[in-house]
Amino acid sequence: MLKSALKTLTVAAMLAGSSLSAVAADYTLRATANSNENDEDYDGLVVFKNFVEAASNGAIEVELFIGTQLCSNGAECLQGVAGGAIDIYISTSGGASGIFPYVQVLDLPYMMSDDRIAEHVLSGDFVRTMRAMALEDSDNTIRLMTVGNTGGWRNFANTKRRVAAPADMEGLKIRTVVADLPQELVKALGASPTPIPWPELFTSFQTGVVEGSKNGITDIMGMKFPDAGLQYVTLDGHAYMGALWWMSNEKFLSMPEDMRRVVVDGFHALQQATFASPKRKSIQAYEDFVAGGGDLYVPTPEEKAAFKEAASPVYDWFKANVGRGGEIFGALEEAVKAAETDINGARDADVN
Repeated sequence: MLKSALKTLTVAAMLAGSSLSAVAADYTLRATANSNENDEDYDGLVVFKNFVEAASNGAIEVELFIGTQLCSNGAECLQGVAGGAIDIYISTSGGASGIFPYVQVLDLPYMMSDDRIAEHVLSGDFVRTMRAMALEDSDNTIRLMTVGNTGGWRNFANTKRRVAAPADMEGLKIRTVVADLPQELVKALGASPTPIPWPELFTSFQTGVVEGSKNGITDIMGMKFPDAGLQYVTLDGHAYMGALWWMSNEKFLSMPEDMRRVVVDGFHALQQATFASPKRKSIQAYEDFVAGGGDLYVPTPEEKAAFKEAASPVYDWFKANVGRGGEIFGALEEAVKAAETDINGARDADVN
């Protein structure tokens, strides 16, 4: 009897708690990521949800939709954000480039040298500049909240040989997305860009349709590309894999200032989580790659400088051919110089 009564009281308390939570939530944020629960994007959203719901004392509820439940690609998802059907969405630069072409500045090669520089740049005024541009170009409907990471750094990988210099890229068929900038980069390095849909890439390696790609190690190992013959990875780190986190500007501004502050702090926590997640996940991925017979090559500073020099025509192409490209390139260049001054100054102070 007592056991039954306690069970009844427990259920009643749970129902009451859920009812109170529902009543207490003044704002509901629908957040989506076209990925899966093993991805850095999901890690970031879990941190965001936990932080925002706790810091708002339940006034904000965050609903997560992982995969393609709400939308299936960048253009469709961003239209959902603009129209108010989606409150929060994460895209790659490629996924958002159809609407905001200048975000491809994050894909420009060899602009940022390491994690500390990249994280400094993406935590400062450069992102605010890009936010202002996106708000202007979307009639104040789509707000860039922060830029995190989704997979570490892009590196060149191939099935044929070790790549230690730009000359080693000559003639390789490198998989790219259907976008001009990555194709211009591959051509500048003497290789042949070959657009291939992501789901077809494994088979394309096996059959020789393509011989290389430009991916992060977690993607390479997650997709089991070494089993298809991808055995050479050069850690040239030509692009930081930025993740752009967008929010409905109308939904954001509909909140009082104290709740907007909670959301802003939540995106900061999310950003920090996505900065950290690839670092941890890549450790095992690199170990597994080498254990499977993979050749992992780290270019010397001189070799990396040679790659940057060979790729430099892409900068002029970007400024001349991408809408507002010169404007955003200048902002990134300035932010990188400031970050290098700050970070290298801190390094010198800590070393001595």
